[in-house]
Amino acid sequence: MPSSSIAVRELPLFPLPEVVLFPGRPLPLHIFEFRYRIMMNTILESDRRFGVLLWDPNKGQAATIGCCAEVVRHERLPDDRMMILSLGQQRFRVLDCVREKPYRVGLVEWIEDTPPERDLNALATDVKQLLKDVVRLSEKLTEQEIPLPKDIPALPVEFSYWVASNFHGVAGEQQTLLELQDTAARLEREAEILTSTRNHLAARTVLKDTLQS
Repeated sequence: MPSSSIAVRELPLFPLPEVVLFPGRPLPLHIFEFRYRIMMNTILESDRRFGVLLWDPNKGQAATIGCCAEVVRHERLPDDRMMILSLGQQRFRVLDCVREKPYRVGLVEWIEDTPPERDLNALATDVKQLLKDVVRLSEKLTEQEIPLPKDIPALPVEFSYWVASNFHGVAGEQQTLLELQDTAARLEREAEILTSTRNHLAARTVLKDTLQS
């Protein structure tokens, strides 16, 4: 992960609906809008970094906390469109808007989790077990194998980002998890979500077994 020695900097901003990027997680993008084609061409000539913010179309505004992405691979298509593969880096907070056209540029500061006051490995292990329970019950309900990735991060903070990135379809909840600056609080909230999901799946499994018996 890049150094946070530069506390404040200007960063091109890419608001996306229903997308919350977390550090260490990949984000593929198809760039076709003219303003974002300009943005990508510009950042490819500099440090390849831009900020991803959750966009709320109902409110017509973007979140103020997002995650910096770095382009790791790109492919140019006809009409100057691009296929981009980026990777989440540091989280940031937007302090001010520097300009809006042709694309938004913000003045941002990097943010990090506060150092933990206790060992979080036991909490992370509990969350991982809950995740395995959810997968096991999902496999039973769907009658399909759902393999867990082999490269699940081991360190609690990176693991907490990984878990949050896999909560699909709940962008608002993901944004809340992204904004937390306490790893323990993030893991505890993930444990609550996974416990609720596990209980729901367990009830459905009992119902399925009852109907089949």
